[in-house]
Amino acid sequence: MSTRKIKKQVLDLLAGPDLETALSSLRKMEPKDVINALFSAIYRPEEPLRWYGITAMGEMVARLADKDMEEARIIMRRFLWSLNDESGGIGWGAPEAMAEVMSRHPGLAREYIHMLISYMREDGEEIAQDGNYLEHETLQRGLLWGIGRLAGTRPDMLLERGADHDLVHYLESPDAAVRGLAARALGLLGRADLATDRLRELARDPEPVRVYEDGRLRETTVAELARGALEESPA
Repeated sequence: MSTRKIKKQVLDLLAGPDLETALSSLRKMEPKDVINALFSAIYRPEEPLRWYGITAMGEMVARLADKDMEEARIIMRRFLWSLNDESGGIGWGAPEAMAEVMSRHPGLAREYIHMLISYMREDGEEIAQDGNYLEHETLQRGLLWGIGRLAGTRPDMLLERGADHDLVHYLESPDAAVRGLAARALGLLGRADLATDRLRELARDPEPVRVYEDGRLRETTVAELARGALEESPA
């Protein structure tokens, strides 16, 4: 089957109403063929197609890594390159896809989680600075969703690298989704104590937020996410 036909088949499956049905069909295909098509899916603005693509990307790259770790590393480096200013692109969907892959494959998580965290950190003058701060708010939303995804699967990896502290300044963002997703990630990491007063303020913030969880998009608010963080974290 040609690359164009595979791409159309993959996108048609992801455009369907049921994620599990799509994944069941994709599992019958070669991971590398599916992955190439999924890069188109994670860039798409349509929901839930884009999110289904991110979920599928995570599963397919993890499958590929089990067979050929170096080929999987090439995919991870492709995500990283898309977020590099020199790439000429913007990297839509890359933070989310990286996080989904790492949530499913511990080996890739060990190798690349520090890079995802670096996108929360400012560049500095020191040679050893590891910051690759993402300024675009849409990319920040994807990044914070990704940190939240990993908070549910690799919390120790995030905590030992100080990612909980990196989340705090996002609670001041003018973007509602960024504020809400930062609050959610802090709660999932059990670190609401780092910003209890600010989270209590946000618990009155009625701005709407859409969150993708367990294969579904749900409508919520900054207030609900902040209250959830306060409830999940120890007093």
